[in-house]
Amino acid sequence: MDILLIAGLWLDGSAWDEVVPVLEGLGHRPIPITLPGQGDGSASATLDDQVAAVLAAVDSASGKPMVVGHSAACTLAWLAADARPERVAKVALIGGFPASDGQPYADFFEVKDGIVPFPGWGPFEGPDSADLGEQARRDFASAAIPVPAGVTKGVVRLTDERRFDVPVLVVCPEFTPAQAQEWIAAGDVPELAKAEHLDLVDIDSGHWPMITRPAELARLLATAAPEI
Repeated sequence: MDILLIAGLWLDGSAWDEVVPVLEGLGHRPIPITLPGQGDGSASATLDDQVAAVLAAVDSASGKPMVVGHSAACTLAWLAADARPERVAKVALIGGFPASDGQPYADFFEVKDGIVPFPGWGPFEGPDSADLGEQARRDFASAAIPVPAGVTKGVVRLTDERRFDVPVLVVCPEFTPAQAQEWIAAGDVPELAKAEHLDLVDIDSGHWPMITRPAELARLLATAAPEI
């Protein structure tokens, strides 16, 4: 099946370079998405622009795709389910959770001159980056793409409750499925608390398993892909 791959902040479609061939070998058609403002040279892109790019990929997919979001882009994957509940076969969320209606998309880091640059490794010390070696850290930081503030400060709008019928897989890297279940039960992730079909799976990695565990991540996604 078509599997749309959306990376989080500071990353473009090349983040999935080592995941793609494994998924292809397992019989799927992976489609990495380079988002407006994250690889196309635009410094004025907005959240609406990114949502439109994801929906265009959904609309042009062969059959009903699985939409995979990583980190902040978990919200983009969920917005696709909200806008196209009849077209999205499944949503997979890697290392993150969808924001709720009315919340900012990813207003976590300082804006400088209208963009949000990679803040360095300080905010990610610990489980997030424990499996990234020094060279991998240098490579990530040097390739990181500043994200337009119009993206990070964009307000999430969810309108169709049919999104809760779309099956969801949460891939848990720097946290465990048990922790994720606790957060959902405590009301910290209200969108997933309403999901009718929710599965959680562990992966032994930090926050960027597409870099440190690409083959394992690809196999998890392939196993989770529904038969359409």
